Amino acid sequence: MLCRGFTRRELLKTAAGAVAAMAALGKNPSTLFADERRLVKFPEKTDLVLLTSRPPQLETPLHYFKDLITANDALFVRWHIANIPTSVDLRDWKLKVGGNTEKELHLSMEDIKKFEKVTYTAVIQCSGNGRSFFEPRVAGGQWKNGAMGNVTWTGVRLKDILNAAGIKTGSVDVSFDGLDEPPLPTVPDFVKSLPIDKAMEDDIIVAYEMNGSYMPLLNGFPARLIVPGWYATYWVKSLTEITVLPQAFEGFWVKSAYRIPDTPCGCIAPGLVPKTTIPINRMTTRSLIIEPAENVQLPKNKTTEIMGIAFSGGYSIREVIISVDGGKTWKEAELGKDMGRYAWIQWKYLWRPYKPQKYTLMAKATNSVGESQPFEGLWNPAGYLWNRVEKTEVVVI
Repeated sequence: MLCRGFTRRELLKTAAGAVAAMAALGKNPSTLFADERRLVKFPEKTDLVLLTSRPPQLETPLHYFKDLITANDALFVRWHIANIPTSVDLRDWKLKVGGNTEKELHLSMEDIKKFEKVTYTAVIQCSGNGRSFFEPRVAGGQWKNGAMGNVTWTGVRLKDILNAAGIKTGSVDVSFDGLDEPPLPTVPDFVKSLPIDKAMEDDIIVAYEMNGSYMPLLNGFPARLIVPGWYATYWVKSLTEITVLPQAFEGFWVKSAYRIPDTPCGCIAPGLVPKTTIPINRMTTRSLIIEPAENVQLPKNKTTEIMGIAFSGGYSIREVIISVDGGKTWKEAELGKDMGRYAWIQWKYLWRPYKPQKYTLMAKATNSVGESQPFEGLWNPAGYLWNRVEKTEVVVI
């Protein structure tokens, strides 16, 4: 496939229709994304939850996580600036690699595929996944739990590309730029960076496939950076330029944005301002109940399968424990297929409720180095790192 694309009109058509529908109902379109959670269908995508249209922010409904692998058309979408690419022709696209290197490369997709091929499964998760649950509320996209997915990525090692360019002595950082562009000169371009040592790790790849096929344009076609175990702010989409730097990167999206309090938990007391901050990095340990859904009615004296997912930032899940009585007692769940330390694992627990009443279900994961989840939400002003043990209420009749 040489070209993927759609018109900007196609991109905005569905979102505009959602806003118009809200206006027809006498509701303020500016509150649509926080309150209504309408399903929309963008190009190459199934029905996803619309948060914003410019730039696109689309959330995956939880029922898609019943599948071990998240389908390409169901994966969430998150862009930062409005002018995103709507068409890419591989006959014209090149990946520029340069900066503090022995030579400058201009790699076509054919050139990239000459490097050794690497494939693994890894969770991709937005830094603000779960932000809507913060109390007190914080600014930013009000994601619930659908800004994530479990995807099999195929590409080439970033370090192989960098070595081909020849890294000069004294290199400090590597920056990554995509095809998206600021709508105004005052808006900083979305450019991210990694320390040189991190960039040279074996598992950092430039991916050109999702789940065995080309990735949707909204998810970064023709190639995106994959930093497994770290939040997706580093997973730059539609890569166009990689630059090796002899000094620390000073761009807005690292120096000022996507930062967390410099504390062991990445948190501070609600409402306070952190004294010092560091760039967000590794994902926290999480678990989530997918079935049964919130407020569903279940029959008494019948076995019900409670199932969900669990993952951590580059460490495998050691155990998941389940409570059906609001945390008073806990039992161990059965873990499913292990697809590697960067992937999520599915789990299940068979439960037979005998008494008609409301039940509070909870799941708590622990990874291989003993990291687990707090019972209370840990707060920071940007709404990152959400991993509280969450509750699902069901009614047995």
